Amino acid sequence: MVRETNRYFKFDWITILLFLLLAGFGWLNILSASHVGTEVNYFDFSQPYGKQLAFIAFTLVMIVFILAIDAKFYERFASVIYIISMLSLVGLFIFGKNVNGATSWYGIGSFTLQPSEFAKAATALAVAKYVSDLNTNMSFFKDQLKVFAIIATPAVLVLLQNDTGSTIVYGAFFFVLYREGLPKFYLNIAVSLILITILSLKFGAVITSVLAAVVTITIYFFNKKKFRIHHLILMLIGAIAISFSIKIFYNNVLQPHQKDRISLWLRLEKDPIKLERMKHTFAYNLNESEKAISSGSLWGKGFMQGTRTTGKFVPEQHTDYIFSTVGEEWGFIGSSMVVITFLLLLLRILHLAELQKSQFSRIYGYSVAGIVFIHFMINIGMVMGLIPTIGIPLPMFSYGGSGLWAFTILIFIFVKLDSNRINEW
Repeated sequence: MVRETNRYFKFDWITILLFLLLAGFGWLNILSASHVGTEVNYFDFSQPYGKQLAFIAFTLVMIVFILAIDAKFYERFASVIYIISMLSLVGLFIFGKNVNGATSWYGIGSFTLQPSEFAKAATALAVAKYVSDLNTNMSFFKDQLKVFAIIATPAVLVLLQNDTGSTIVYGAFFFVLYREGLPKFYLNIAVSLILITILSLKFGAVITSVLAAVVTITIYFFNKKKFRIHHLILMLIGAIAISFSIKIFYNNVLQPHQKDRISLWLRLEKDPIKLERMKHTFAYNLNESEKAISSGSLWGKGFMQGTRTTGKFVPEQHTDYIFSTVGEEWGFIGSSMVVITFLLLLLRILHLAELQKSQFSRIYGYSVAGIVFIHFMINIGMVMGLIPTIGIPLPMFSYGGSGLWAFTILIFIFVKLDSNRINEW
């Protein structure tokens, strides 16, 4: 009887503890970034910190519910969950509410729900289900196309809702598929496209084409046995074509605010007057965020003592720019501890994923790690000015019920799947 009771509590408590630490410390920073006046009413649900506390309370209920469901349910109904999630994304085009230029929300009175956040977990389940059912190493092109379609469907739907940040997250699945045997060819193409795009915008198509030619010749002379000359020639032609196409895409397809953000990141604007105007509009949040972080120095100014945070210099600081609060009030030491906690969570999930006996559980675990990593890397990189400004929340930290609940579902489904391995005897 004791043995039967104990098995219900055999979960990976390290993962659970790291999740709760991040959510709890995130709430403290939301409190600091959103409180008004000297007195704080923790149950003031008109304030972001009060609402987030309610979201966290409901999160605890969700955790119990997710862990109580039989683990086989998630695998058996993965396709159904995915279809329902895709229908919820399609429904936004009819019933969606526009928030900050993106039609990504369902409005229910004063409450809003963002289905694109939950679609990430649904897609992770669907990818894990499809690949594990095939029992394939992803070497067949037909299988690759089908799994790409599973990933591309929500990505395209989210992109059409003008939510670029959430769309980028779906790139995390390429790392998952690479672990499952996807040819390195695709990863090489992705990295090459990113490099060609950056170089073309920064230095122009001609210089980028010359660099591509030099790299191609170098590859041929050092790997004659591995690469055929006509393959390399086709690759070079493709690289040159992309180099000259990037500027056309940049000027004619991207929206003005997207171009300005990329321009600021790569320092493309040469006109000092226009550059200064751009900094006061599109880069205002970033500039204030960087000032807040740098003002924290080594130890920070202390909880609720950050002058730039309490002065509301960073607009909407409790959402995408929450890490700037950490930098100002907790300093380099506190910021480092947050980064380390995230890395420990990621490493723990990857470690557990490799221990799984089920391919479904392993793929899903890698998907969880990939999605959390992309969010973590882009958000902190954005706040520190290392990458262009992209609207994407910091997992378990940024204000919002949809984001918190989506990551709760994402992570704790894996905790439940992993419990099957722990409870086997």
